Formats: sequence, C-alpha cells, structure tokens
Amino acid sequence: MILWINGAFGSGKTQTAFELNRRIPQSFVFDPENAGYYIQKNIPLTLKKNDFQNYPQWREFNYSMLRYIASGFEGIIIVPMTIVEPDYFREIAGRLNDDGIQVHHFTLCVSREQLLSRLRSRGEGQHSWAAKQIDRCLKGHQHPIFAEQLVTDNMSIEQVAEAIAAKLQISLLPAAQGRVRRFIQHLKVKYQHIRLINR
Repeated sequence: MILWINGAFGSGKTQTAFELNRRIPQSFVFDPENAGYYIQKNIPLTLKKNDFQNYPQWREFNYSMLRYIASGFEGIIIVPMTIVEPDYFREIAGRLNDDGIQVHHFTLCVSREQLLSRLRSRGEGQHSWAAKQIDRCLKGHQHPIFAEQLVTDNMSIEQVAEAIAAKLQISLLPAAQGRVRRFIQHLKVKYQHIRLINR
C-alpha cells in the first residue's frame, strides 16, 4: 500500500509522514523530491525548468521507484509530496493504481495565513519559492482528483496522523509522551528536511 500525503508547502506533509512512520512499525518514507534535486544539479542551465515536476524524467523515475519498492516491501510506503497538476499525479499514482498497487491519497488543507506562518517558522519568508506557490496549490487542490481532503488548521501533527490512520483502519503505536519529546521529534524532522537550494 502507498499512502500519498499531499498539500501546499507548509501544510505538514513531512511531519505527518514521519509521525506515521514512527507509529507504523512496517513502514517506509519515500521522498520524491530527492529525484528532483538530483535532476536540477545534473542538467545544463539551458535545459533547466522552473519546477522539477515539469521534467518527464522526474515523474517516470518516481513511478518506477515506487513500483519497485511496492513489489518487494510488504509494509506501507508513505509519500509526502506536494503535487498540483492532475496529469502529473495520474502519471505516477494513476499508473501505480493501474498496476494493481493501492495508492491512498490525502490532501492536507490549511488556510493561507496558517501556511505563511508555518513557512516563516522554518525561515521562509513571503517571497520564498514555497510561499509563492500557495495560491497555485490552493487552487489546484480543488480538482476532484485531490478530493480526499483533511482540514488541519486546528489539528496537531499527531491528530492528523491519527485521522488518516482511522480512515484507512490502520493501527498506530501510541504517540510520544510529553510535549517536550514531541517538540524535539518535530524539530528534528524540520531541520533534517530544510532545502538549501530552490526547486
């Protein structure tokens, strides 16, 4: 099973993914962004696109890797990835479904103001690449293909993970005890996934 967590930048996809990963013993987090940063670093300037999702190679690689992992891994593959273009989503998730691999997709919905606040908390101002994508994401996620949505403005990361697990009838281990311990876990994930280069 593949569990795809979508949403605008700052919606909590990565934090939710790693919360689920901690609480589902047989699970693995797959990050499609890694392929994008590889492409951007290994292509001539004249061929570079403004978003690595626009490379067919990015979509093909992530489809192929997810198909390969799903063919041999018996647990749950968790994919935290913002994707807005319906056709791009079909090229990856749609093909996987056609191959008989279950892809469950959730879009985390957060208000514009909350997204900007969260981006500021990780050092990205209103003129950052991620902030400039907010309106595009909010509009794009209105497409029916992204219709399984969770409004998470007033939910903790633990609550978001539990809501997703409940919808899929997945049993979770208990959340970390204590606010300080949970804060440290979230902080570690945040700083492990800071990107130093633009898309």
